[in-house]
This record gives sequence, C-alpha cells and structure tokens, in this order.
Amino acid sequence: MTDKVADIEEAAEPPASSQSSADVAKGRMTDNVPEIEEAVEPSASPLSSADFLHNMEAEQMTPTKYSIISRNGIGTTGKHIPLLVNLFKVDVNAPDPDTMFFQYSVTITLEDKRSVESKGIGRKVIDKLYQTYSSELGGKRFAFDGGRALYTVGPLPLNKYKLKVLLEESFTKCSAENPGANGSLCKETKRSKHSFQSKTFIVEISFAAKISLQSIVFKEVESDSNSEDALRVLDIIMRQRAANCGCLLVRQSFFHDDSRNFTDIGAGVTAVSGFHSSFRPTQRGLFLNMDVSTTMIIKPGPVIDFLLANQQVREPRYIDWAKAKKMLKNLRVQATHRNQQFKISGLSEKPCIQLLFSMKVKNGNGNNEGQTVDITVYEYFAKHCGIELTSSAYLPCLDVGKPNRPIYLPLELCSLVSLQRYTKVLSPMQRASLVEKSRQKPQDRIKILKSAVGNYCYDDDPVFAACGISIEKQLTLVEGRVLETPKLKVGKNDDCFPNSGRWNFNKKILLQPSHIDYWAVVNFSARCDTSYISRELIRCGMSKGINIERPYTLIEEEPQLRKSNPVTRVERMFDLLASKLTREPNLILCVLPERKNCDIYGPWKKKCLSEIGVVTQCISPLKITDQYLTNVLLKINSKLGGINSLLAIEHSGHLPLIKDFPTMILGMDVSHSSLGRSDIPSIAAVVGSRSWPLISRYRATVRMQASKLEIIEALYKPLENGSDDGIIRELLLDFYQSSNGRKPTQFIVFRDGVSESQFKQVLDIELSQIIKAYQHLGEVNVPKFTVVVAQKNHHVKLFLANGPENVPPGTVVDTTITHPRNYDFYMCAHAGSIGTSKPVHYHVLLDEIDFSADGLQDLIHSLSYVNQRSTTATSVVAPISYAHHAAAQMGQFFNFNDLSETSASEGNIPIPELPKLHKNVRSSMFFC
Repeated sequence: MTDKVADIEEAAEPPASSQSSADVAKGRMTDNVPEIEEAVEPSASPLSSADFLHNMEAEQMTPTKYSIISRNGIGTTGKHIPLLVNLFKVDVNAPDPDTMFFQYSVTITLEDKRSVESKGIGRKVIDKLYQTYSSELGGKRFAFDGGRALYTVGPLPLNKYKLKVLLEESFTKCSAENPGANGSLCKETKRSKHSFQSKTFIVEISFAAKISLQSIVFKEVESDSNSEDALRVLDIIMRQRAANCGCLLVRQSFFHDDSRNFTDIGAGVTAVSGFHSSFRPTQRGLFLNMDVSTTMIIKPGPVIDFLLANQQVREPRYIDWAKAKKMLKNLRVQATHRNQQFKISGLSEKPCIQLLFSMKVKNGNGNNEGQTVDITVYEYFAKHCGIELTSSAYLPCLDVGKPNRPIYLPLELCSLVSLQRYTKVLSPMQRASLVEKSRQKPQDRIKILKSAVGNYCYDDDPVFAACGISIEKQLTLVEGRVLETPKLKVGKNDDCFPNSGRWNFNKKILLQPSHIDYWAVVNFSARCDTSYISRELIRCGMSKGINIERPYTLIEEEPQLRKSNPVTRVERMFDLLASKLTREPNLILCVLPERKNCDIYGPWKKKCLSEIGVVTQCISPLKITDQYLTNVLLKINSKLGGINSLLAIEHSGHLPLIKDFPTMILGMDVSHSSLGRSDIPSIAAVVGSRSWPLISRYRATVRMQASKLEIIEALYKPLENGSDDGIIRELLLDFYQSSNGRKPTQFIVFRDGVSESQFKQVLDIELSQIIKAYQHLGEVNVPKFTVVVAQKNHHVKLFLANGPENVPPGTVVDTTITHPRNYDFYMCAHAGSIGTSKPVHYHVLLDEIDFSADGLQDLIHSLSYVNQRSTTATSVVAPISYAHHAAAQMGQFFNFNDLSETSASEGNIPIPELPKLHKNVRSSMFFC
C-alpha cells in the first residue's frame, strides 16, 4: 500500500478524494474534486493590487525593466501520447471581414432618476427595450452584460438614444382585507390575483467604442491587443444566453434550476452542478472551453426544514435563533399562501402567537375608516385568512419589510427560493460528502461535455450568427508527452523508484532520520489511548531509522475542562506540562479530539510555535496503523530537521544550471478568506530554499496584509531606521547561513494564484521588491531570475484518447492549446486514481537563467517529487504547496469568525500583527 501523509495538519498533497476547506476558500481545486466556483468576487483582488501599485509608486519604488517573455521553444523528451482536451474549435466566418463589435454605454434609471443596480431587472428592461423599439434600433440584437455595457454586431442607427420602457409585472395586490403594510399577509383573493404593477424606466444608450472581430482569429502567433476585449464580448454573449434561460450565473459558470443537478451535502446545503464556458485563444485559433462546474446553494424548500438541517437539530425548539437570523438575512422566500417573493430582513423578537400589530377594522358601511385594533399575527391568519398555524405558532416570524415598516410572515408559510448561493466555507463532513457524490470518471465527463455543447445550440444564437461563429461538437485531439519519473534516494544509499507517481517506505529507512530523546504526549481526546499510540510510534520509528525514546510524560486533559474555551484548555495543558517537564522537549505530540475543524488547533499551534518555541505534531487517529504512523513520522522528521528522501540527481549534486551557481528557489502564495468579508486580512506566505545545492529544504515567512490584496506587499519593508523588515531579507539571511556563506546569484520564483491580468504586476512590483531587498544587504549586482506562475483554478482537462483512465503522472502539453504568444504549458505531475485529473497551468514570465523547454519542464516535474510530507507526486511544485500550508497554518493563529458584523460592515479594521515564530522553530519546516 502506498504511503499517504497523515491528514490532520491542513493535509499534505491530499489523497485523490480529499480537499481542504482552505483550498475551497481560494478555489484551489487540485484534481478529482468538483470545480467549485468561488464566493469571492473576482474584481476585488485586481482593484486592491492597483491601489498597492499606486502606493508603491508614491514611495518612488522604480518598476523593473522586465517584460513578459514569449515562448522560446517546445519540449521534446518523454513518451508521446494522444490526448483529448475539453476545448471545442470555434470557426469565425463573418460575412464581412471588417465586421466590428460596437460597444455602447447604458444607464437605466427610474423616472425619479434613481439608478437601477439589479442585473436581473436590468436584463428585463433591455429585453423589453428590444421588443418595444426594435425598428428604431435597426433590428440589432444585443449582448448586454447586465450592468452598463451593451454590444451589437455593427452599429445602431444613432450614436445616442434616450428611451422610455414600461415594465409590467403581475403580483398579488394587498386588498382591504389583506393589509400587508400593517405587518402581515394573507392568501390571494379573486380580485387581487390579476393585478399588475407598472414601472417606467429611462434607458440612455451612447456609443463608447469599436472592437474588431478579426482580433480573435489567431492565425498568427502574434495577437492583437484588442483581442481581450473581443473575447470578453463573446463571453458576455454566452452569459446572456444562460441568463435568458433562468440560470444562476457565477462568474463564467451557469447553473439550471433542475433538481436532477442537485446533491444534498448536509446541513441545509445543496451542491448544484452546471457548466463553465469561456473562449480561449490558442496557437491553433479560438476555442470554447467547456467544463463541468459546481456551486453551493441554500437547500430550497420550507424555511423550518432548512433551519433544522442547518443547525442539525431535530425539533424547532432547539433552534439557535441568533444563528438563524444571521443565516437567513437577505435570503429570498416564497410566501406559499400567495404568489409573491420577499427578501428576509430579520426575525421578530416575539413568537407568532404573541406578536401584535395594528389594523383597521371595517365599519358598518364596509370601508376601512373604523377603529384600529391590535391583533396578533396568529389571530390575523386564523380569523381573516382561514389559515390555522400549527408548527410556527410559538416560533418567531420572518420580517420581510423595511427597518421602520416591518412585514411579518409565519415561518410555516415560507419556502426558500431555489438557486440562492451558499458562500460559507464547507465543513469537513460537507466536503467529504461533496467529493463522494460528485466524482466523475474521465469518460463520463467527456460524454457530459459533448452532450452539453450539442444541447445548448450555441450556433443558433442570433448574435453569434451575426458574427459567423460556429462551434465544433467534438473535443480537440492534441499530442502530449509523459516525462520520465525521477529517481529518489532514501536511507542506506538505497534507490527508490516511484511507480505511477507513488512510492513508499516499506522495508526502507529515511535518508536522514532524527533522534527524539526527550518528548511529551498531551491528550485532548477522551477516546484515545496515548500509551498505546506512543508505543506504536516508537516501534514504527525504529523501522524507519528514527530513534525515539519513551516519552518523558503523558498528560491527559482534565475532564472538567472539556467544555471550556479553547485558549483556556491550551493554557491549562501547558501549565500541566511545565509542572512535569524538567527541560525543553524535542517534540510535543498533541492528540486532538476531532479532525481538521478542531478549535484547539489554532491556539495550540500559536502557543507552541510563537510563544514556547517547540516542534509539535497534532494527530487525531481514527485507526492506528503502520500506514498512519509512517505518515506522521514523515512530518515529524521533517520538522525536526531530518530529510525523508531526496531526488537522486539532487543527492549527487548534479542538478543542471543549479549546481554551478548558488540558486534560491522561492514559492509564493496569498490566501484569502472565503467568508466574503472585507475585514478579514489576507495572508501572504513565501518559502525559500536553504542548504544549497539542495532543492528539498525550505524555510517559510508569513505576513498578514490587506483583505483580498493578491500582490505581496511585505517582500521589502524598509523601516525608519534604515533597516529592512521584509520577507526576502529573512530568507536571504537564512540561505546565506545554511549554504556555507554563499549568496544566491540566481532566483527561481514560483508564484501561485495570480491571474493573467496581474502577471505584469508580479514583475513590476514583486520582482522589484525582491531586488530591493537583495541590494539592501549590500549587493550591487542584480541576480538572474526565472519567474513561473502556477495556475490551478482553471477549467482545462486532459483525457486519454485511447483509454478510460486518467492521464499518467508526468503528462505535459506545450503545443496546440497553449497561448498564441506567451510561454506556457500544462503539466499533470500527479496520479489521479478517482475522478478526473486536472493539470496545473504554468506560465513562464521571465527566464534569465536560460532554461531549455525540456530543462524547465524536468525541473518543475522533479519539484513535484520533493514534498517531504508526501509519498505521492504533488499536483503543484513543492515550494508553492509549502507556502500554501504555511499561510493556512499561521492563519489559524486568529479566529476571524469572532469578528463582529459591525466591524465587517465598517471595513476599516486595522490589520492585526501576525505573531512572529519563536527563534527555536523559525527555520524549521513547521508547515509540514
């Protein structure tokens, strides 16, 4: 059985069926799991980066001279194999070679000049506009983005329009017997059922720009700068088509309200499957990228049923109404006794049977000018609507009114509307359920995608037809290469040959095992036998070459503390440790009461790593096996300075282009909150290689920065006294001290998470900061740089053309479907045993070290085999994986969920200072 690293501390490269909630938060779907659309709006990050760029310019930081390079060749090594890719060829045969998109600015207001912000209403207004004024607009069909831009193929007759649009919507009118304004609602009457509400909108249209359609026909390698605008128009046409079908739109994915696409994953959350669609330029022209996508929605249906499921209680009397109010706020409900939808603004303080409101009673003449009486909502529905409330009489009512004008609806008469997004982080149980129920084998995914492209009949869209656009219905055939698997070195100078991207330590020992002579075990879990765990760990350690003495002390948590808050529990445990230990331990093994989502984890790590300075390993074993213990020992050995394995070529000191010049490898990542809140800071982490010429040992440095800011701001951080407190200085000093006094003259930078629109900022801002930090240490010369961006949040999938399995580990594609101008390639370094594997999309922005195409691909492939916490090839290079784990682990030092809603709404909360790591663990691989 192949070793997989024990999965308690954020998870190592996850087994094929696992994915951490932190990955979901950032949209980091590695492979074999559903493509989950992010909760965070994509516009937040580039805007923040632009602000940061402005600040950098204000500080007179000179941008670098670097430009994004073009492709310098393609790889040739490896076994050639035929592949299919989920890209569908797009033919553009415009009737006129000079066909242009015309862009118009659109403003939609009400008659009182109030702006209309809702995209849903905006689309209805524009649809009505076309129906009403088609002849005045030359019969042109529109592509409307739902906001302030409208596109046509060819020009409208005039450059400016100001038109009135009357929009009518049927609704249920509140009659004299149905006084909604007084606080409650009742069933429809024959008189009110056919009422209509009319609103007049003013639509102003003015010409803005022309966009060439021919710019998207990539017949040559060089691309027109106008092409991004043209591609955006095509994507808008695609989104409009989905919107017209009533789909939920999430960025470039769309989801139908079809229960066949729904999967219940627990706690009132439903996964809904849909499709991602976007147009992509490639070396062979324009393609449509179509993929299966998933987003989370609130489970539609009765509100009470949702609350019971969400809070996992059996009866309404156990519902936490404070949590319920927070969860329900701003959700839409359908009143089941009448045909109308409302948005929830809150909950009543009193139950339905006690909740009073004032209403006027008719006098003898039958009009409403009689006396005003107070009546409960319960009585109102019973006497005036003929509805006997049962399950919600003693429960709060939903408030669907305005702050000063409440409207109350009994809970049992309300159902949650379908397709309302759930944007919170999934629990481990929900994640496991989602993965289990959403797996798709490669051949099944191929069938679904081919069917989708055929069923949606994109060729029939009138705007596409006007462009002469047609889309093929078959996946594209490409040629891939499978790179040779690197050989590893383990203990006793043994060779280790990974098979299908996996290896193990059966009958092998670690390359450099540690010695643990003084350690302790603490137990927060009542169900674990720590004596048995420690004995088995010692036994397994001996078989792997690790000499582990008996633990000096085993401490069980006091039972009366188990209901205390996490910080109190941790502090008390350390008080007990201090009373037992006589000196500083090598290691503290911590047994947690539950996996991953344990609230003790963050305070425990903060205490150990920041305050005490001791290496710690957290576990929560469901079953003690050799497999599990080996995984734990791999992590412990790495944290204590040992080495589990090295690349054979690294062990021999013969790494090309790295062995001759001191080379530092950087892995850079920024983790953002997925809670959709502007008060939660982002966390930037950078790992740097140490002990050159090794490429398997790293040190991490982590900083907090402004929320949603993607560009790292603390790489170079000059202080008033002239010193530098930035990330790079720390890593450079560590490299110097661990590499026999050698300073790096080359940097290989792996950057994760940035979009193509931010590539230039990586060079202009981040690379500039690295150079500043380097020169601040007294170096005049500028080192050489190779900068590579790794993207995992994309929708390109590779399939074997002649088999049902996933593509083999080491598969590379660097022709046909790659960018027409830039230097990029796809690599699937890992093995996918279930589901459909997804490659990492690597973009080479700069290469002053002058790697050959084969040389750089081999290095990246090899760096997927050096992760010390894993015995499987990781999907992305180890430095990026380490940076992600470091950010996630130190982010646990704070409980951001405790920040108040008030502070979230203010949006000006100062960024907290991240506690510094203790000097004893600062250079350790604590993130393993």
